[in-house]
Amino acid sequence: MGPVSSGDQGTMAQSVSAFQAAYITIEVLIALVSVPGNILVIWAVKKNQALQDATFSFIVSLAVADVAVGTLVIPLAIVINIGPRMEFYTCLMVACPVLILTESSILALLAIAVDRYLRVKIPLRYKSVVTPRRAAAAIACCWIVSLLVGLTPMFGWNNLNKMRRTQEANASHTAFVIRCQFENVISMEYMVYFNFFVWVLPPLLLMFIIYLEVFNLIRKQLDKKVSSNSSDPQKYYGKELKIAKSLALVLFLFALSWLPLHTLNCITLFCPSCQTPSILTYIAIFLTHGNSAMNPIVYAFRIQKFRTTFLQIWHQYICCETDKNTNNLDNTELGNWPLERAGTGPDVPYLDLQKPL
Repeated sequence: MGPVSSGDQGTMAQSVSAFQAAYITIEVLIALVSVPGNILVIWAVKKNQALQDATFSFIVSLAVADVAVGTLVIPLAIVINIGPRMEFYTCLMVACPVLILTESSILALLAIAVDRYLRVKIPLRYKSVVTPRRAAAAIACCWIVSLLVGLTPMFGWNNLNKMRRTQEANASHTAFVIRCQFENVISMEYMVYFNFFVWVLPPLLLMFIIYLEVFNLIRKQLDKKVSSNSSDPQKYYGKELKIAKSLALVLFLFALSWLPLHTLNCITLFCPSCQTPSILTYIAIFLTHGNSAMNPIVYAFRIQKFRTTFLQIWHQYICCETDKNTNNLDNTELGNWPLERAGTGPDVPYLDLQKPL
């Protein structure tokens, strides 16, 4: 390729600037949808006691991670896209939050899958096994593991030595200052071998197997009860099937959003000579950030308890309506799942203990 003329340079600068403006606009729009939507999820769980059980605790953990994507990761991604010059470890700190929050989301989804499996596998013992304290401990463990995985580059698995060799070869500044871009500080070996092959792909495959087993167990129970006169267990497992489908959809959207970017990382590592179009990389990044805005939409359309609570919050706090019907949540309307209130009542409808599950 020949040298670029001054006119071409000006045109290129303008195009890059316009492209960055478009990128920033899309990122801001994603954040404006993601943050209020996930705050609404957290608000709904806090407001409605019927939503305060283990499953929803994990959903709140997932929503917290998605709020952080909108308030922290997206602004930092905009900074990285602009590419300011800064000290290496400062740039590394800018790049690490997305790794932490991604892993937190994956582990929260895994906890939700295990929780749904226990609900259909041991319905009579579920409440004694999955206690609020154990659920809180599981959430804490998820975040601790996420911090360790996401901060691993800070402990040494990064591109520091590679960038130092490049800087020495170019005989540049004495202070180790670089242009802050993700690929300049984060090792692609870490992203593929450790992050993807250990902490992303195996949990996704495990969740896929768990949901297959959940659907299999539910179908077996529904087939057993079709010929019986016991309608309560059939109703219970029918509701479990609906919620399992909704949460499996959340998992599917997460995989659909994140696998393209990890695939591009694999191409970058295993085929250094391959040229990946920049537009594909940006689309993959938009998908990962946009995933944080998807879950509240799924909850609103697929889970009646969330939908009704969202509407109640909207009428009571946003529209400031004082209708007496919106001041109290009707558990008959919201009681679309077997557990009417966390901590009260049986965990499942009446099941004939003489008949094996």
